[in-house]
Amino acid sequence: MKTVPPQRPWPLHSGLLALWFLVSFGVVFFARDLQFLVVGWPVGFWFAAQGAVLVFIAIVVGYAWYENRREGPDDGFDFQAYRQRKQQIHRRFWAYVAGLLLLLLALAIAEQLGLAKAWVAGIFLSATLVLYSIIGVYGRTAEASEYYVAGRRIPAVYNGMASAADWMSAASFISMAGGLYLQGFSGTTGQAGGLAYILGWTGGFCLVALWVAPYLRRLNIYTVPDFFAMRFGGRWPRMIAAMAAVLVSFTYVVAQMYGVGLITSRLTGVHFEIGILLGLGGVLVCSFLGGMRAITWTQVTQYVVMILAFLIPVSWLSYKQLDNPFAPLAYGQQLQKITEMERQLGNSLAEKQVIREYELRAVALDKKLLDVEASLQKDRAELRIKLKALANVRSEGDQANALRRELSALPKDAASARELWSRMAREYRERASALGGMPPHSLPFAGDPLGNGAQQEAFQNSRANFLALMFCLMVGTAGLPHLLTRYYTAPSVAETRKSVAWSLFFIALLYLSAPALAVLVKYEVMAHLVGQPFEQLPLWMVQWARDPGSLSFNDVNGDGLLQFAELRIGPDLVMLAAPEIGGLPYVVSVLVAAGGLAAALSTADGLLLTIGNALAHDVYFEGNANKAQAMRRVMWSKFALLVVALVAAYVAAQRPAGILYLVSASFSLAGAAFVPAMVLGIFWSRTTRAGAVAGMLTGLGVSAYYLAVNQPGVRNFLGLAADGLWFGIQPVSSGVFGVAAGLAATVFFSLMSAPQRQGPAQGG
Repeated sequence: MKTVPPQRPWPLHSGLLALWFLVSFGVVFFARDLQFLVVGWPVGFWFAAQGAVLVFIAIVVGYAWYENRREGPDDGFDFQAYRQRKQQIHRRFWAYVAGLLLLLLALAIAEQLGLAKAWVAGIFLSATLVLYSIIGVYGRTAEASEYYVAGRRIPAVYNGMASAADWMSAASFISMAGGLYLQGFSGTTGQAGGLAYILGWTGGFCLVALWVAPYLRRLNIYTVPDFFAMRFGGRWPRMIAAMAAVLVSFTYVVAQMYGVGLITSRLTGVHFEIGILLGLGGVLVCSFLGGMRAITWTQVTQYVVMILAFLIPVSWLSYKQLDNPFAPLAYGQQLQKITEMERQLGNSLAEKQVIREYELRAVALDKKLLDVEASLQKDRAELRIKLKALANVRSEGDQANALRRELSALPKDAASARELWSRMAREYRERASALGGMPPHSLPFAGDPLGNGAQQEAFQNSRANFLALMFCLMVGTAGLPHLLTRYYTAPSVAETRKSVAWSLFFIALLYLSAPALAVLVKYEVMAHLVGQPFEQLPLWMVQWARDPGSLSFNDVNGDGLLQFAELRIGPDLVMLAAPEIGGLPYVVSVLVAAGGLAAALSTADGLLLTIGNALAHDVYFEGNANKAQAMRRVMWSKFALLVVALVAAYVAAQRPAGILYLVSASFSLAGAAFVPAMVLGIFWSRTTRAGAVAGMLTGLGVSAYYLAVNQPGVRNFLGLAADGLWFGIQPVSSGVFGVAAGLAATVFFSLMSAPQRQGPAQGG
């Protein structure tokens, strides 16, 4: 391996980081002032949705090119063998892509010729799962270097593709476009989001490239806790890092197992819990047998399924609406039309009637909550009287059946009634405002900086929470163990830099299209569904409405026409139903479902492997490199992976929280636990073992505390009043406080403890 360069290019580092900060935090901070149009685009929206991402790609690519040119070729690297290996992989990859496209075309033709939808879904799902299983079996290994880091032989472009699949979880594929549909630019007063996810999940790769990945790869380690052991020595840095990796990855993997159950159940029709178990089998075949070696090539195949599943529907919708299949370039026209339709809906008398009805329903529930037990008994008595009256006149039609269903749906006791009615009252109040409680799509931040005191406060809180969430997603990206481990598989440090650049490129293909999909679907809803008679609504709406969590609509004002406020779309529906909204063949719907499954499976593979390795390699064996124990170490990793997978499946079956919330929380925990101590350990020679231990414990403790203490159940149990927020920052962005606390603790305790001998991690 080439020796470490004697000097780092500090001016380049500083300049690129300043550019990164300017195009992310700087532009967003002033986004409300950048609403003027250029070539039909609101400048603030375009920059947050696309412009900043393009700058991030330029930063990562430019840094990789400059550094690789400055350092020159790695000594001892066999470029001839590497080129031959890449050519062989290229041939296999393009043969796979061609085969996948031919399968899709054949199924589309068979569907038109009358092949049943169940067969179309069964054939495609079986084909993809069998392919993943074959790769898992073929890649089986018990050799430590192959199991942990795929032998460090993965070419940069394929490592980038696998990293993208590992990265783009169920949250990115299934929920992000829906979140953008519901939250617009920046989310609501009580829930930051929107384009914060686009900026946060792409801008974080600048930090990975500039701060972390090349320096860790230079050490030839297997896990992130290995870095802490090598840099700081002793038992505690490795142990704390290992347990933090387990906590972060477990929180993340529960969200993926939830997504696996969601997609599998919808694709096959089985129960949600059975869907989790079916998906779990696919995860274990890949990760259990071959570790990183099998997972890498499975993730490459899964990425192709994912990106085709996302780009085909969004490109078709763009072509259908705008005669241009390149959605990211064209959807600005629809954004302007949506702004005008939002204004019209705000002035609509029918929409105002719906809003008034929601207000009345919320007030009625408030009255019930004054005496829950009496209200519950009254509701039961009234329904029984109505049923008895129908029985007396011997009327046993639909009306009686509806009354029986309503009676059986009543809460069983006062506690259940209080919880249900309180939740329903909150939902009615949320919908009792313009656009059914959704913010204007292209408007940055809630409130008004020029309005009254309450409006100005809402604006400040909304902007602060947007910036906080974006910060947590960026810093968390640089600390996620399962992502960083992917860059250990590159053949050299130079290839690691290229891998990060390819990762961001492949991720951007989806992330640039997600805002476009949200806008195109919203236009489809506003232009072609709102105002339609209920009996003329398309079939796909009736089918998806069987799951009220995905889609619900009711004639609230009784005019027989669908109003925008009467329609409630779940975040998962926007992506999953996009082919049906666009009128595409059923095989594309199956492809989308398979893409969502691939997204969840690919990320779950990497997370479970990270957890298993942390428990076996770092906790049980503490990184013991004795060759006689290499086989046992791998076997214990496999056993830990199996146990954790079963526990994660059980927790996911309880539906603990939404996918986006769980994933976002894991980013806060990862950033707080790892980034301050890790980055200081790389760049500041004065960082000590005591500082690293204090920084990890403090950062993780503060972030976890803030997340936990602001959960409603916890606050009720502890009898805490008010909301418990610090400076109005929402719990999902707890990493803001955790990273700051971890950084301060690392610096303070490093200065207070005796200097350590410079470890091998500090070359760069």
